[in-house]
Amino acid sequence: MMSVFFTYFALMSIAAGVLTVALKNPVHCGLALLALLLHVSGLFILLNAEFLWAVQVVVYAGAILVLYLFVLMLLNLKTEERYFHTSWTYFLAPAILGSLYVLAQLFHSPFSGAKGDAPAQAVLQDGNTFAVGIKMFSEYLLQFEIVGIFLLGAIIGAIVLAKTPKPVDANRNSP
Repeated sequence: MMSVFFTYFALMSIAAGVLTVALKNPVHCGLALLALLLHVSGLFILLNAEFLWAVQVVVYAGAILVLYLFVLMLLNLKTEERYFHTSWTYFLAPAILGSLYVLAQLFHSPFSGAKGDAPAQAVLQDGNTFAVGIKMFSEYLLQFEIVGIFLLGAIIGAIVLAKTPKPVDANRNSP
């Protein structure tokens, strides 16, 4: 039964990823990205990684994708038509061959079933979220803090860019 769910989530993730780059309408690309992120979160459920599932759904499928679509709505995309693809058929054959190759490699991977340093009984007793928290705030605390500083800098930069007035074009003819 797990292999059926894995096959479904894997194939739908590949299809949604191909649609994300192949569709012409940016809003449709965003919706395909949403489908991709939700199917990847389904793969996390199959791995018994509930914390990563919650982060995937809340942070990526929720917050990041909403910000992406918000920026798309703010841009006036009707004034300039910038499409890089002429047809989705150019992506069909490489996508099918790539997905078959990835599935073949997944079933013959030397890294499948790689174990962590914590015993499975300890993770099952304490829970995945507790194990991730202990690992993140003990061994990877410096990296976690550096990422937080980078995100704070990005937020401050976005606020500064939003508050900066646009320069007036002196060459523009006034009526």
